[in-house]
Amino acid sequence: MSRLRIFSDAHPQVPQFASEDHRTIADQLGTVGVRFERWHTDAAILPGAPAEVILGAYRDDIERLRREGGYQAVDVVSIAPDHPDRDALRRKFLDEHTHSEDEVRFFAGGSGLFSLHIGDKVFEVLCESGDLISVPHGTRHWFDMGPAPSFIAIRLFTNPAGWVANFTGNAIASTFPRHE
Repeated sequence: MSRLRIFSDAHPQVPQFASEDHRTIADQLGTVGVRFERWHTDAAILPGAPAEVILGAYRDDIERLRREGGYQAVDVVSIAPDHPDRDALRRKFLDEHTHSEDEVRFFAGGSGLFSLHIGDKVFEVLCESGDLISVPHGTRHWFDMGPAPSFIAIRLFTNPAGWVANFTGNAIASTFPRHE
């Protein structure tokens, strides 16, 4: 189940707010400019499904976002618990960073944990299958796929080069809960 917990950035042990209600999560994130929505499909998305099948299942929502946000590139990333590079891939996203474009992710399967450092708060968002999150450009954040990652995500980019991170050098991510 999707979840939002909000922490003071100085107290990573005790959430100040928590909810598993999708509407409440979307409303809370909306107050800080983060888009969070639920997509539905009748298609069965299975691990290992070809990218064309996954993209086809969500074609209408993808096209709507492309029109609204000017996204030029769309791809699919699928990582299974037995992926040989899972540890290196996990470490790649664990440090606080920003992007010069919105980070848009739709989880067609599995889960991942986004932590957004906004002002003096950390918004920890557990995204599950069916969740779309759009982190605005310049937002400090990190992502944890867990030690045994299992997810299928559709990514949308305005930059055809794809994912480019600007690391902040702040060690805050190491003090917050991980996706275990």
